[in-house]
Amino acid sequence: MTLRDAPGLLRYWPWAAFVGFAVLPFFPGTDVAEYGRQFLPLFIYAVLGLGLNAVFGYTGLFHLGIAAFFGIGAYVTGILCVPQFPFQQSFFVALIASAILAAFAGIVTTAPTLRLRGDYLALVTMSFGLIAVFLIRNLENITAGTKGLNPVTPPLLPGVTDPDLTELRVQPTWDRLWRGYPFFYFLCLGVLALTFYFLGRLERSRIGRSWVALREDELAASCMGLNPAHLKLSSITVAAGLAGVAGCLYAVSQRTTAGPQAYDFNRSVTAICCVILGGLGSRPGVLLGVLLLIGYDQVLTPKLDNEFQREWFQGMFPDWMRGKQYLKMSGWRLFIFGVVLIVMMRFRPAGLLPESRHKHELEPGPAGDSGGGNVPPER
Repeated sequence: MTLRDAPGLLRYWPWAAFVGFAVLPFFPGTDVAEYGRQFLPLFIYAVLGLGLNAVFGYTGLFHLGIAAFFGIGAYVTGILCVPQFPFQQSFFVALIASAILAAFAGIVTTAPTLRLRGDYLALVTMSFGLIAVFLIRNLENITAGTKGLNPVTPPLLPGVTDPDLTELRVQPTWDRLWRGYPFFYFLCLGVLALTFYFLGRLERSRIGRSWVALREDELAASCMGLNPAHLKLSSITVAAGLAGVAGCLYAVSQRTTAGPQAYDFNRSVTAICCVILGGLGSRPGVLLGVLLLIGYDQVLTPKLDNEFQREWFQGMFPDWMRGKQYLKMSGWRLFIFGVVLIVMMRFRPAGLLPESRHKHELEPGPAGDSGGGNVPPER
């Protein structure tokens, strides 16, 4: 094996990462369990990012309302599972219902906007996200308003109830139920692996190639006999359904749907940043973008904050500066995000692991021009 083989081997790094995450809980130590719980948002965001990549990366539709479908999935799960409603469904029923209803919402909200493109479509989808947050906040009889629905603690399968740990004189901790670590950890990792595999098969199918053709040139695609309206609807359906799945996992992992602020425009922007950072249209790139962006935010930043609060670090500054927000990594989080995105757009506009077509279009060629300089030679 030589260095020339390295680019080909990079295709398999996601599966190697899946294996690494799968064996992580078997390492002894409390720190491993703590990190395992912190990795749950990575898996959920990765499912959300892969769903957004189906509509933004494959089809080229600039969708700014993916967080609305994420919220629909979470609240469908909450309505079906919390005690104040009579449904009391299991996790898998809620998971399927969240995907179906979120996909249906994607169809209903996209059908009137099929003729829109570019910035106009982005504005309409952003407006839908704002409307969804408004409805969640004001339908208090259904969504509990700003409080959120809780507790979201469904049984795993229909007809199977969780054991009554109080009768067994066992403390009912999360670790003793399927919703705790490492059981729910493996479930989220399995859902992510299935999503990654499903989109890979879809990408190489006829509909996946049709999405890419639509992204490259909608007029040429329609002249070849493709139906742009049907392709856009199918892309939105897949993206919204996967966002609903991610919302269901999020609600169960948090034991609550959280408030409407958890599904606002910032959530959509974060997912878009993950896709752009990794590479539009690239499944491994999306995973890498989520690992870097969400991993920094959810795993690395709390760890560094704890270290920076120690005496060895605080002692480097005078008394009037100690404990200030600017001496915490979380205080610089958005600044670092902005700097990274600026650097990426300047030196790597196609992303860290771009799809081949985007790489040839966005990265400059040998002569310094973009697009044409990187066109592969004819065979």
